Amino acid sequence: MSIRFHSASGQRNNRYLLMRHGYSQANAEHLIISTPARGLAGYGLSAAGQVQLDELLTNWRWPSPTRVLHSDFLRTTETARRVADHFGLGLQPEPRLRERDFGSFEGLPDSRYQEVWAHDARSPEHCEYGVESVASVAARMQGVIASLEQTLRDETILLVSHGDPLQIMLTALEGRLLSEHRAREPLLPASITMLD
Repeated sequence: MSIRFHSASGQRNNRYLLMRHGYSQANAEHLIISTPARGLAGYGLSAAGQVQLDELLTNWRWPSPTRVLHSDFLRTTETARRVADHFGLGLQPEPRLRERDFGSFEGLPDSRYQEVWAHDARSPEHCEYGVESVASVAARMQGVIASLEQTLRDETILLVSHGDPLQIMLTALEGRLLSEHRAREPLLPASITMLD
């Protein structure tokens, strides 16, 4: 799946490909795995996620990345490693690309996301259930691009992250209200969005 995103924020020094990790064991088990305690060493890619990446790399239709940065969760690390190996690149873990912390819903069925998203629609600052606020996610995700813009030029950078953080960042880059991040079409596993 390919989505092209045209930013109103002006010309960037680099080109960015935003990638959601492939279908994971947490996706397959319908679980919320959002903390480093569980996500760094467990719940990597599922067999279906491996197949997704095989197909993605066989039919790659985006610019070739020159750098790969990724959330240090296992599912994003495994995704990033497959792409980096395909292009002969190294990996750079970036903790700011981590999954949104879903607080007390950690380890629970993913149907509970809806409760958090209902609060998000009312306030991007909320921390109900101990979740990381939308505003906090937006700040750290945009911070990654801001840092890269200050230090690099003319690179094509693949950022491998998670559904909610990527959707929140895209909402922020569009200049939309952060409370509307779930109004965007959800990003599918192993999908790529190119920032133009």
